[in-house]
Amino acid sequence: MDQILNQLGGLVLGSVPTMVLFILLVAAYGLLVRRPLDRVLAERRARTSGAIEQARRAIAAAEAETAAYEEKLRHARVEIFQMRDKKLKQWNAEREAALAQVRQQTHDRVHGAKQEIEQSAHEARLQIAGMSEELSSRILNAVLPAGVHAAEVAQ
Repeated sequence: MDQILNQLGGLVLGSVPTMVLFILLVAAYGLLVRRPLDRVLAERRARTSGAIEQARRAIAAAEAETAAYEEKLRHARVEIFQMRDKKLKQWNAEREAALAQVRQQTHDRVHGAKQEIEQSAHEARLQIAGMSEELSSRILNAVLPAGVHAAEVAQ
């Protein structure tokens, strides 16, 4: 058993430099590789998350700008439709005014023509009445002898 312990002690004593070298290697790895690697990874994460946040902000700004443009577009469409309706109403009013004027002119012409026709008819009636008396007296003079006619006229 002593021999085993001696051998074990010799192995432990022989492994001390290996352990010291291993610990130095781990410390050197931590200082030379691990810390710079952690810094680079942290920087990469910061840049990546920063870029993602920046992209999110850019997307939000673009959406806000798009919403503003859409709102302006809606207002412009409403304004265009209002102007169009206003023009249509104006044109309709002008058309109605022109139609009313033409109707009035036509009514005046018809009224004037009716008055002319009535005047002509009245004159024709007067002329016919005047001619009928003259014609009836001529007929009576032509048909009846001159003395009979004078006697009837005297009665």
